[in-house]
Amino acid sequence: MAAINPYLTFNGNCEEAFNFYKSVFGGEFVYLGRFNEIPPGESGPGIPEAYQDKIMHVSLPIGKHHILMGSDNHPAYGEVSFGQNINISISAETKEAADKLFNGLSENGQITMPMADVFWGDYFGMVIDQFGVMWMVSFNKNA
Repeated sequence: MAAINPYLTFNGNCEEAFNFYKSVFGGEFVYLGRFNEIPPGESGPGIPEAYQDKIMHVSLPIGKHHILMGSDNHPAYGEVSFGQNINISISAETKEAADKLFNGLSENGQITMPMADVFWGDYFGMVIDQFGVMWMVSFNKNA
């Protein structure tokens, strides 16, 4: 069974938003990483100096089985607007299951990041399906 979690994207105020969510839901961040932690050559179009301390990824458990995730939008991709700032993150139980989900969601859609091993340890990819829904598909062998 795969796990599905909301993934929110912000225009530079992700940390402020997630500190607010933390005050509402309680708990601690499972992970909080900044753009300046991305290894050289892995940041795509590069990160401007003013954006180095912005949030690359944050995870906050909400209840027993759900995680609210988010990041600041990479500035090279422009600003996000309400309704375009939510992805569905789906974590598969196996690499094969991740590929099956990704390939299915990609049919008549647009791959924005092909499935690949990434520096944080996951097998990960992103796609916009044929209905305009944005998906993040991952498999973590250590989960």
